[in-house]
Amino acid sequence: MIVATTENLPGYRVVETLGQVFGVVVRSRGLGGNIAAAVRSLGGGEIKEYTSLVEDTRRHAIDRLVQNATLMGADAVVMMRFDSGEIGQTMSEVVAYGTAVRIAAAEAQ
Repeated sequence: MIVATTENLPGYRVVETLGQVFGVVVRSRGLGGNIAAAVRSLGGGEIKEYTSLVEDTRRHAIDRLVQNATLMGADAVVMMRFDSGEIGQTMSEVVAYGTAVRIAAAEAQ
């Protein structure tokens, strides 16, 4: 499955637009991770516990996006974007969304 942030895919043409598709993940860092992050934040710099949480959550959101696009019969997702936010003070929400399409190889000029 091709997932692209662009509208066009070099070497392919969109033959059918299937509609919007998304993958949503809500995660919470455990108590131990929150304590470690709080201690690390006192010294400044990157908070690796939260960086890891966001990276893993984005990967999981893309996996769900691909699953949902596959169920729709898509070959690709174009114009993929992320949106994120907080739910309460302990949970992070990440949404990967885009347009599910069917593609075909572009004809040579």
